[in-house]
Amino acid sequence: MDPTVETVTRRIRERSAATRARYLAQIERLAGRRRGVERMGCANVAHAFAAMPANDKLRIVAEKAPHLAVVTAYNDMLSAHQPYERYPALIRDEAARRGATVQVAGGVPAMCDGVTQGLPGMELSLFSRDTIAMGTAVALSHDVFDAALLLGICDKIVPGLLIGALHFGHLPCVFVPAGPMGSGLSNGEKAKVRELYAQGKVGREELLAAESAAYHGAGTCTFYGTANSNQMLLEAMGLHVPGAAFVHPAETLRDELTRSAVASALAITAKARYTPIGRLVDERSIVNAMLALLATGGSTNHLIHWVAVARSAGILIDWSDFSELSAITPLLARVYPNGSADVNQFQAAGGPGYVIRELLDAGLMHEDVSTVSGASLREQTRMPTLGASGGVEWAALPQQSGDESVVRPAARPFSPSGGLKLLQGNLGRAVIKVSAVPEDRHVVEAPARIFTTQEAMLAAFDAGELERDVVVVLRFQGPQANGMPELHKLTPPLAVLQGRGFKVALVTDGRMSGASGKVPAAIHVSPEALAGGPLARLRDGDFVRLDATTGSLQALVNEVEWAARALAEIEPLQAEDNAHGLGRELFAGMRRNVSSAEQGAISWL
Repeated sequence: MDPTVETVTRRIRERSAATRARYLAQIERLAGRRRGVERMGCANVAHAFAAMPANDKLRIVAEKAPHLAVVTAYNDMLSAHQPYERYPALIRDEAARRGATVQVAGGVPAMCDGVTQGLPGMELSLFSRDTIAMGTAVALSHDVFDAALLLGICDKIVPGLLIGALHFGHLPCVFVPAGPMGSGLSNGEKAKVRELYAQGKVGREELLAAESAAYHGAGTCTFYGTANSNQMLLEAMGLHVPGAAFVHPAETLRDELTRSAVASALAITAKARYTPIGRLVDERSIVNAMLALLATGGSTNHLIHWVAVARSAGILIDWSDFSELSAITPLLARVYPNGSADVNQFQAAGGPGYVIRELLDAGLMHEDVSTVSGASLREQTRMPTLGASGGVEWAALPQQSGDESVVRPAARPFSPSGGLKLLQGNLGRAVIKVSAVPEDRHVVEAPARIFTTQEAMLAAFDAGELERDVVVVLRFQGPQANGMPELHKLTPPLAVLQGRGFKVALVTDGRMSGASGKVPAAIHVSPEALAGGPLARLRDGDFVRLDATTGSLQALVNEVEWAARALAEIEPLQAEDNAHGLGRELFAGMRRNVSSAEQGAISWL
């Protein structure tokens, strides 16, 4: 095992000793109870199973058959989640074949960030994670289940389901993915059309045609954003049936993998192999997820989400842990926006299994962890195929990468260090995704131009006011200010400016997500401006230095002057706009109570 991985894991374990012990004690208390139907009153039992077929009621009550919960994020708004419409019937059928019963315990909300990008709805996006966690808790609160199947894929949905499930840590849980859509217009071509549109060289008709060719069917979007990073991390934590992440929704193998998820849930429910999710998710599996994220240049959102996930299991991690691991984690994958390939090409070249195997062999992952397959993490390196009998069979991956322009062995990585870095300085702490940024852009020093809304920045671009070396600062975009929206609308104009030869960077207390691209962006700046963070001291024209090589984010202002400056305040009209309309009033309590981005943007502590 790599000594840095050992050191970071040990530090996390020691830091978390008290909170983890309390968490595990609660699991033991809940796991020691009698089954739900045996400890509940007769009226409770009758209500719970009133709508079920008579033979299923008999199985649960008299035969004491295992009873599975399904928590689903199905809706038709998310292309990735649309296939879930038919999953409950498939799961019930497989459970019945195995002598078990199933109820859809509840549904959770799932919003598409692609639909709400740059619009007021995006201000609910981050908080939807904790809403999903609460919805999961409501579903499982009926407390009659022996295990749970969790149906979710996209950005905030997987972290939310996982946080909710970890608060029922005594239950065995298996995540059930649905796979990516087929490859359409390449991500690179889509990005080019967006940049042309930003310059006024193509119109809305051409832009819509390109976007529709890229996002064209059921399944996850094919770039390596938060949704597909979620799937990589779940594979690395052993919470999927091995190799389930990136099989197309329409393939027969996909249905068989879903059936296998039912079998896995039942297997780890049995006394001999009882593996509740709260025990499975320990400090080693959290570190494995962090390493998988870094080795693939995954979504920056997970520097927020996995802090919250870990906290739900009594485990305390921070950005310094990520940064220390990133320094020794080789970058093994180039998937858009870190490269030109999409996730289907990533899967064909070896996919998650190849990356996990390379990290294990290099001593960069903990192998001796629990998984839903009942084996060590090594099982997650095997590729599922459709066997002659119609069921799933697993085989060893080829030793060589299927395409070294997409995935590489640890001995010949794209980069010796991971795709994410911590930035620190007198502007606070921030993160940057460097895996897609050209090396000659890792250091940017330029005067700041400060904005407080995306619309104001876009208007300045359209007016030609940013045709120079510039550090665009967008503040009052943190969790307390407006829910910390993603700021993808800024990417095309910033890329245009960079393409014209200017030194350009973005500094913000908002998010950019997995679509962070070739423009250097210091994001998640903490503390945020509204909470008194130093970003509120910055003034137009101040020189800012973003240095991803040394991990520095500095306002180049005299220390005495800097300390004496008053903090800028959010405009009353902007604060009012951030708080009202399109449901934003309902999230006021979350904005008031939310922790910082580095603390996981948690609203429930």
